[in-house]
Parts: sequence; C-alpha cells; structure tokens
Amino acid sequence: MGNRRRVAERRNTKNPAVIGGTIAVVVIGAGVGVYALYGAGAAADDRTSPTAASAKEKAVKTGPLSATEVTTTARTFLTSWQQGKVTTAAAATNDTTAATTLLTGYTKNAHIKGVTLTTGTRTGDKVPFSVKATVSYKGTSKPLTYDSSLTVVRNAKDGKPYVDWHSAVVHPDLADGDTLVTGESGTPPVKALDRDGGEITTDKYPSVGTVLDGLREKYGKTAGGKAGIELRVIRGKASQAKEVSDETVLELSKGTPGTVKTTLDPTLQAAAEAQVAKKAKSSVVLLRPSTGEILAAANASRGFNTAFQGSLAPGSTMKVITASLLIEKGLASPEKAHPCPKFFTYGGWKFQNDDKFQIKGGTFKASFARSCNTAFISQAPKLSDDDLTKQAQQVFGLSMDNWAIGVPSMDGSVPVQSDAQMAASLIGQGAVRMNPLNMASVSATVKTGVFHQPYLVSPDVDDRTLATASRTMSASTLSQLRELMAYTAAYGTAAEAMSGVTGDVGAKTGSAEVDGQKKPNGWFTAYRDDLAAAGVVQSGGHGGETAGPIVAALLKMGG
Repeated sequence: MGNRRRVAERRNTKNPAVIGGTIAVVVIGAGVGVYALYGAGAAADDRTSPTAASAKEKAVKTGPLSATEVTTTARTFLTSWQQGKVTTAAAATNDTTAATTLLTGYTKNAHIKGVTLTTGTRTGDKVPFSVKATVSYKGTSKPLTYDSSLTVVRNAKDGKPYVDWHSAVVHPDLADGDTLVTGESGTPPVKALDRDGGEITTDKYPSVGTVLDGLREKYGKTAGGKAGIELRVIRGKASQAKEVSDETVLELSKGTPGTVKTTLDPTLQAAAEAQVAKKAKSSVVLLRPSTGEILAAANASRGFNTAFQGSLAPGSTMKVITASLLIEKGLASPEKAHPCPKFFTYGGWKFQNDDKFQIKGGTFKASFARSCNTAFISQAPKLSDDDLTKQAQQVFGLSMDNWAIGVPSMDGSVPVQSDAQMAASLIGQGAVRMNPLNMASVSATVKTGVFHQPYLVSPDVDDRTLATASRTMSASTLSQLRELMAYTAAYGTAAEAMSGVTGDVGAKTGSAEVDGQKKPNGWFTAYRDDLAAAGVVQSGGHGGETAGPIVAALLKMGG
C-alpha cells in the first residue's frame, strides 16, 4: 500500500480561556476547527482540509445531529447576531432571506442595540438563550430582556446543520411575517372606564384585552391622549388574516391616555369573567334590551374575542329567527298541529332530529320547545331562497355588516342559500354564522319587539350612526314568538338551566355540529326582564347543559 503519513489530530484538553468576561471555546473534530465566543466573542473561523472537503462531496451526511453540530451551529448564529454580522448569522439559518430581513430590522427599525446573548442548557436539538439589550429612540432608552430559543436541523440537500428559521427565534411573540418596530405608538393610549367610572383593566377582568386594544385603535386619536414611545410587534399578513392585533413589547415612555367610557357594568362583568373561567372555550354577552347597551362580555380564551367577533354556526338558537318567519307567513302557530317526523329529506339531504326522536300529533310549541329540526326543515319547500336572509336583516338587524359597537365586531351572516343549504340554514347550520353578541341581540329584539343595535361605547361619544332594522314584527307574531320562548324556558330544553330565573323570561337552546369535532358547540340565548344574554361553549355538547348555566347565572343577577 506504500508509505502513508498520518496527521495527528491535536485536541485542546485545556479549560476554556476567560477573555473579558466571555468564554472562548474551541471545538475540533472531523477536520474542522470552529472558534466562537459566548457573549461578545469573535467571528467563527472555519477551516476545512481538502481531504474533508472531498469526503463531503462524495457523501451527504444524514442521521441525527450530534451535540457538537447543534452547539456549534447555535454559537455561530448567536455570536454573529450579537456582533451585528447579519449576513453571517443569516447564513447559519435555513432561510437566509427571511433571517436577513428580520435581523436587519432588529437594529434598524426596532432600534435595539448592545445585544448580549447567553445560551442555556441544550435539550436535544433545541438551544435556549436569553437576550439582554437596550432599546433607544430619539434620546429615550430602556433595557430589554427576554428569553427565546432556537432549534438546529439537518439540511437534506447538503447534510449540514442550520438554525431552523422562524421569526420567534428573534422574539417569542413574533409569528412568521411579523416585525418589531420602535417609535411613537401612533395611537395614544386610552383609559377605559366602566359605566360607574371605574377603570377597566385586564387585572380586574382578564378577558378584556382585545376590547381595550379595540378601544385604543378607534378612540386613541380622539380621546385627548398623547402617544408614547413603544417597541411593538407589527403583525404581518398571516397574523392579520387571523385577526391578531399588534402588540406592545416594551414601553419606553408612557403616553398620556385619553378617557373612554363604556357601558360595561363592573359587577356583571366580574360575574361574566367568573362564569367563563369554569368552562373552556366559552364566551358570553349580556345586553340591556331597552337600549342595546352591552353590560358584560367575556371569553375563556384570551387571544380572540369570540364574544364579539366569532363566526360560528348558531345551531338551534337560529330557530328563534326562523320561527318568527314561519309565524309571519302563516306556516306555524304555537297551538296549531305541526309535523315533527324522525326524518325529512329536502334538496337531496336527509335531515333528522337529535336521537331521531319524533313528536306524533304535536304542536309547533312542542316542536320549538324540544328543538325539533324536522319541524322547521319540513317548511323549506314553502319558502323562497332569500326569505330567511330578509327576516334576519329586516327584523333583527343582522347580516348587513353595519354595526358600530365601538370596537371590532361581526354582526352575523345569513347568506341567501338554495336547496339543502337553505334548509340547513333554518336550523342554524349550513352557511349561517353568529356569535354571542348577535344571539343576545336576537333575544333582546324578541323582548322589546324592536331591534336596538348593541353598543359598548355610547354613540354620543363620537356621533356615529347605529344600525337599524327596516321593520318590526307584528304584535301577533311577537306575542306568539314570546310564548314559544317562555314555554321553552319553563318546560322545554332550556328549563333546567332557567330554573330559578324569575320574571318575564324566554329562552332557546342550540347545538351546532362542526366537522371534525366530536362534540357540537353548545349555544344558549335568553332574556329576563330588561336583560338579554347569549353564550357558546365550543365543543361543549348540548347548549342547555353547557352555555345555559353561564347565561342563566348572569340573568339571575338583575333585571
């Protein structure tokens, strides 16, 4: 084989040297020497022998990452980021373009400097690290500290380890496409007050964060406040599509808040918060029917305001609107006989009742109280495609995209449908979409006989115009509809939840099937004297058992 010289591989067995408070680390193996620093260290020095380079060309490395690969890649990225060497840092990731953009903006747009990055204990391919820096803007500075992490992955094409790039590596509050920006907040802060003049905070009411964001967005520039300086997360297209609001990360200087008074009742809001805390994925809204004032609104989930902005099939609570339509058209009346078969086929779909029950020789009141689906579907052949849409718009003020409650909201959607989809809409399925605010308003309209657009901030504050309905139900229709809801509250599917709720009451339960969910969304809407409420518990099951107790508890608190 001839003579060969083996090159002895020297390994540094000495302890790492401490240089200026940082640690110089030498990792040598596989013919590659990598020199990097924790903290303020120097750039990596990558030297590869011709023999090693030739070997890499022959075979792409596969398999799990070694501890050395993970640690070395992480150090290269973090050291380069800390030194402001964006190109080198980005090259250590698997998305050079996105990394370059965000790391450049970290300094240029977020005005973050003096960055010190310190790694924690590696867990597998994941490396946690802490960030200490300073945010400076126009003479105002404030320290910034937070924790983040990165994950190292092997590239399938070249076999090399890279930092798996996501915006959350730079800051955990960033989704991909989001950016960090420091500057004047643009919109001055607001101090939101309840109807009694008390300040509304997330400390008092955990689920009002989205409401406060909405109030600031709408009234910040007109409420008399002055903008402060903030480091903020500015949402990208993907986050905006999910309706995620911008977020304040660090307040460098406080603005002067303006004051916005709301209609929230502190006692009822606290009660609503306590109720939704008992049920995961629950939301509830409480209104004053005579005025439309929103007295309470709460969500168990904090990130999205389902109570105001949710878009969910309302299930059988929609039958309140459908019943008003059938009564007006002379197709139903509480005491008249009404079919409730086990099945009814329309438009090629076979509809059935819960547990396939039927009511033989029953009345429409019995069908409404037991929430018989086929009692409503059976009337589809006698209706026009747009009848339900017109009823929702003209009588209940829904589905016209014109509510102005003071913060972002969705005012229901009842699109014109045909055939089986139209029939499904009659029982709150198909393309019909509502939220607790909408369904509380439906009960409020039944209670007063007139649609009053709900609002959280009085229109007197900004002279905005509230939405109106073009007509009201006849006295006869209204009387019959109230009779149906009162009977359901006393003897129907809502009776158990409404037990102990006294006064002039009415209610309707609902369960909305959702593709992919084992349990339906549970709905409940009801009124008591001058209160109206609605709630939903997503994936909760039957509305009378899940959302019903939440709504009833609030109705019991006042009239």
